[in-house]
Amino acid sequence: MTELILIGASGLAREVLALLRSAGDPRTLAIVDDAPARWGTRLDGVPVVGPVADVQDRPEAQLLLCVGQGAVRARLAGRLTDAGVLPDRFPAVVHTGVDVPAGCRIGAGTIVLAGTVITADVTIGSHVVVMPNVTLTHGNRIGSFATLCAGVSLGGDVRIGTAAYLGMNSAVREQSTVGAGAVIGMGAVVVTDVPAQETWLGVPARHHMRRVLI
Repeated sequence: MTELILIGASGLAREVLALLRSAGDPRTLAIVDDAPARWGTRLDGVPVVGPVADVQDRPEAQLLLCVGQGAVRARLAGRLTDAGVLPDRFPAVVHTGVDVPAGCRIGAGTIVLAGTVITADVTIGSHVVVMPNVTLTHGNRIGSFATLCAGVSLGGDVRIGTAAYLGMNSAVREQSTVGAGAVIGMGAVVVTDVPAQETWLGVPARHHMRRVLI
């Protein structure tokens, strides 16, 4: 029987475990995490068996990155690639209630949770996290390692950059771009392009400059 190892004993891992159980997934489950205090414990009944490096000793196991921050997922993916882990070991995990129409594509290691709506010609990159009740409409392009929190809505032909983070219930106007590493705050409404690495908040969303106290 195939083994699936979740990387990261996190809240996201708990979401994935619930998805797998609701689908009756037959794979044997284990978790790895680099925090020694978690070794030998269980997360929702699944054992945390050791550090991330242990996956090299289980070459037949499938792997799923279950850490919430896209930049951290990207670093872990790079670390595993450097260790010789091939992309085909990362299956996409999509809730059984989510329809993926013909012409839509979901990359390796991507997680799509319940209630997500995918319409037409949507491309989702690798190791993306799509939380519950996200709406992805025609022509959306989601970069690898992006995180779309619960209730995010994207208008048509929106582009989301690598490792961007869209907070809960945020919305992006059609034909807009959110740059790589950008952060969109909870409930924000984006009506124009957002440059890479910037944080935007509010309705309509505006660039948020963090104050530096001296």
